[in-house]
Amino acid sequence: MTTAKVRLFVDHPLGAGQPVPLSREQAHYLFSVMRMSTGGLVKLFNGQDGEWLAEISEAGKKGGESVCREALRPQVVPPDLWLLFAPIKKARTDFIVEKAVELGVRRIVPVQTRFTNSERIRQDRLQAHAMEAAEQCGALFVPEVAELTRLDRLLADWPAQRALVFCDEAEVGSRAGTLAEAPAPAAVLVGPEGGFSDEERRALTAMEQTRVIALGPRILRADTAAVSALTLWQVAQGDWA
Repeated sequence: MTTAKVRLFVDHPLGAGQPVPLSREQAHYLFSVMRMSTGGLVKLFNGQDGEWLAEISEAGKKGGESVCREALRPQVVPPDLWLLFAPIKKARTDFIVEKAVELGVRRIVPVQTRFTNSERIRQDRLQAHAMEAAEQCGALFVPEVAELTRLDRLLADWPAQRALVFCDEAEVGSRAGTLAEAPAPAAVLVGPEGGFSDEERRALTAMEQTRVIALGPRILRADTAAVSALTLWQVAQGDWA
């Protein structure tokens, strides 16, 4: 059977012989952009049933249908790691979401801090961006992108068993912290371009779950810090270990 080049996330059960409807947007992409037609093959995943090879059975301008033919990969879920980050400029926020999906997280939480430059986000747009990133990088899981949440409210309801890896720019150049005490479930927190306020820093360091770490000898941009922190955690505690 010919290998499929297109990969789609679907909100529908997958299994042998299972028909899967295609949305209008997916139909446009497959039939107008990729010039595919009935009999064509696509890879489908839904974050629960692994990856399946499916054959297009109906092709139309406003929708279509495919049928699952063969299981390609069993479901794999990334480690129980969250990314908490302060939104920045649109393109760089998109970059953070994309790389978080590629590196493997369970949940992405934009946080409003005192010095956060962006006061609002389009949660639905970022969720769609996460889905597209998973389609392109071969991931089998699409993390939830939460609504923008104030940092103080998030900390007030922080789960007792979840470690919080606080990437503190004030510790630049130091040897502060270790990830040895931050196994899953865990969360990585990176701040805004203006850093954390003294009040926020006191609240974070007062929490029993917090592990303060430095990210090397140089101050990193917010998007670079997010990628670096997730990589370090995955190497120390995650599925890169």
